[in-house]
Amino acid sequence: MDPLIRKLRRYLLQWLHRSRSGSVFFVRRISYKEVRKATDCFQRIVYSNSEVSAYAANFGDGGVCLVKEVKEFDKGNDENFHRQVQLLGRLHHRHLLSLKGFSLGHNRKSKRLLIFDNIENGSLKEHLNDPLKTPLNWRTRLQIANGVVAALEYLFLFSEPPISHVSISSSNIMLDENFTPKLSDFGLLTGGSSVLIPPYSQDSTGQESSKIIFQLGVLILELVTGQSSEMEGSDLIEWIQESRFFSSIDKMLDPDLGNNYDCTELKSLLAVAKLCIKSWDKPSYTIPQLFRYLQKETDIPQD
Repeated sequence: MDPLIRKLRRYLLQWLHRSRSGSVFFVRRISYKEVRKATDCFQRIVYSNSEVSAYAANFGDGGVCLVKEVKEFDKGNDENFHRQVQLLGRLHHRHLLSLKGFSLGHNRKSKRLLIFDNIENGSLKEHLNDPLKTPLNWRTRLQIANGVVAALEYLFLFSEPPISHVSISSSNIMLDENFTPKLSDFGLLTGGSSVLIPPYSQDSTGQESSKIIFQLGVLILELVTGQSSEMEGSDLIEWIQESRFFSSIDKMLDPDLGNNYDCTELKSLLAVAKLCIKSWDKPSYTIPQLFRYLQKETDIPQD
């Protein structure tokens, strides 16, 4: 990490601790029975993988929440679970889902659940792939890309203790009632071999950072093309790596955009995607550098 950035980070963290007292905003315990009812017996799946299952929930207050089950916690390690609650309760950023509550069953075989606020418009994936959803306009797509990078910058620079797990995909980026993007898959790794994410490292310990930047590149390609990385991911990556990919933009652009986009902004966004995809082998840019570039080229103010 650059010495100046390291020094500034230390001062900013000290200021944050003084201004916020390191306190955890109120996080209430919600009964397992209530969560089960709100998720229709855990049938309302938003996304699921080997580590996490996430469900939409209505608790009767009019809003839509995200209930997340981190499967490692289901093995009965309540100490790690409570550490996660403590950490997530301290994180506050416009582009991160805020922790609303948590739930524990009555026995060790029950799910251990984290409840997050406000996913009124569901996942980004739904709006890119579901023909029944209102298509996202160009400005909203730019704001989503910038918002995701802003959240990553916050997690890398200002989280204390540092976040050790982040995953980015259109499935786990949630949209609130104003289509503001919210990261939902982040926190402390639960295993004993957790490695903290080094946001500036260029050596082998920076592999996790490279993976996140790569995921960001894939996400940008989804925003531009409207194609799912799960279905056409390899095709998208092959396309952006071509030396003359700019000449075939018209064929790859999401038809829902029509002609309602800015060519200069589009090329800048794709240039960032290309840099991110290349980072898998050898990272050459950091998250803050990518964020500044996006802000400059797309004229979207910082939150």
